[in-house]
Amino acid sequence: MSNTVYTLRLPKGPGSCVIFSSPHSGTGFPNPYGDRLLLNPLQIRSSEDAFVDELFGAAPDHGSPLISARLSRAWVDLNRAPGELDPALIEGAPKGFVNSRVAAGLGVIPRVVSEGRPIISGKISMDDAVGRVVGVWQPYHRQLQSLIDEARGKHGRAILFDCHSMPDDALSSTTSVFGRKPDVVLGDRFGVACGRWLVEAATAIFSREGFRVAKNAPFAGGYITQNYGRPRRGVHALQIEINRSLYMHEALVQKSRDFDAIRARLTRAVGELTRLGASPTQVAAE
Repeated sequence: MSNTVYTLRLPKGPGSCVIFSSPHSGTGFPNPYGDRLLLNPLQIRSSEDAFVDELFGAAPDHGSPLISARLSRAWVDLNRAPGELDPALIEGAPKGFVNSRVAAGLGVIPRVVSEGRPIISGKISMDDAVGRVVGVWQPYHRQLQSLIDEARGKHGRAILFDCHSMPDDALSSTTSVFGRKPDVVLGDRFGVACGRWLVEAATAIFSREGFRVAKNAPFAGGYITQNYGRPRRGVHALQIEINRSLYMHEALVQKSRDFDAIRARLTRAVGELTRLGASPTQVAAE
């Protein structure tokens, strides 16, 4: 299933209670701004989680649905709250307290891409901002919520893996894993968004595939993990960040020669993550 907002690939058969989401892998960027657009297409893609939907693309083959964004996070950031409106970008947005993300230009309608580069000159109207939230953000999250509700209805619980990639430079000050930067960072909002058993199981799965794994630093999970993770209600959410330097040339937004090998390792990990949704031992652990 595909529309202008997202692509949804469903598994054949009864499937698992596990769901995969890739909210930042979209590439589409409408341009109604003409000369006000300050970036070229490559610069617009600099904040994108490029190819993450492909890296986790085997999820439906293993029994899990995969929902992925089609539009760029530079147009609408699906991993932000819908009310995170930036008054420096949006005419009429409240100028009171704004959190650090919005202050940095990274609200639900971003003002900047990576390295703080402005996307357009001037401001956009509130109608424009609301139109993006209603037309893009809401459909994606309605579908994601539907997948979660369906999984919990069928299986008694839902497990959401929110899949992202991270710039290698963002890991410069991160605590090293065996003396090197981590390959994978798992974020559970410091124990709030999912059961501890899930973090431990995911850590073991990625480690078996040869990935160095860190937890919650520098990424503990964004809006999706925080909003949907309700372990006491049977919904577990865990953010997965993959170091981009493993599989792509970051400056060029191109796959590297290692892409297929990394995808093969992640495909095996996806199979194991999906099987967690069918394990009776985890049900008992909850």
